[in-house]
Amino acid sequence: MLFARVTLVGCGLIGGSFAMALRAAGEVGEIVGFDRNPVVAARAVDLGIADRCEARLEDAVIDADLVLLAVPVARTAEVLAAIAPRLRADAIVTDVGSTKQSVIAVARTALGAAIARFVPGHPIAGREIHGPGAALVDLFRGRRVLLTPLPENDEDVVVRVEAAWIACGARVDRIDAAAHDAVLSAVSHLPHLLAYALVAQIAEAPDADLKFSLSGGGFRDFTRIAASSPEMWRDVAIANRDALLKDLDAYRSRLDVLRQWVADRDAESLEAMFVCASTARTRLADPR
Repeated sequence: MLFARVTLVGCGLIGGSFAMALRAAGEVGEIVGFDRNPVVAARAVDLGIADRCEARLEDAVIDADLVLLAVPVARTAEVLAAIAPRLRADAIVTDVGSTKQSVIAVARTALGAAIARFVPGHPIAGREIHGPGAALVDLFRGRRVLLTPLPENDEDVVVRVEAAWIACGARVDRIDAAAHDAVLSAVSHLPHLLAYALVAQIAEAPDADLKFSLSGGGFRDFTRIAASSPEMWRDVAIANRDALLKDLDAYRSRLDVLRQWVADRDAESLEAMFVCASTARTRLADPR
């Protein structure tokens, strides 16, 4: 098997799905968990996600071959600082954060020379519900996982992390951290903010109940991701601030143009943009 012992720091949707898939593939011996919410930790054990969960974070990583950080990106620094003194010298650490440059920066400070065994990662998979009960053994099957290896990483360390994700059924690609943050801002972080903003706008309206009761499939499809973890997406928005501000400004400019076309009854311009967008969306390849 790939790993005798894997530690999950965070036993929710992503960490739980990773553990279930790795176990199903026969590539892990023992899975030890930690979650700051003891109810979540207990639920992870009940569901068979973890063999046991430790009450103290520092104890959970003892003798781990691989440590997976599945926590909001703003907690990465405190988690790494806490576990660094207890990591085995040859332990590999990886994460699943939606931003990479911010994670790498705090990892360098927290891990020091041990940064050579930290491989930043990001699975492009998820659900709008979270917690261990949402975990799926096949969540990553056919999905992409992006790794942003560091100059300090030995190739064998990166390959072992790749092998773990491949065992989970994922397709693994390597990408530069800055490029990752710029691209994911446009196709993931911005859409989440837009969905949250639209739902909040309607929720604060005096006739919110009526509007929600009459919403159709289009509204539900567009806003599904607004049910995602608020804590996680709060942290992503702040961590990827620079790239996201550029995309928000570009989108706001697009909305200004769209508003002007509607005000001017410019049917030709509206239809031309709709055709362009519809064609692009139809041709969009399934990311799996």
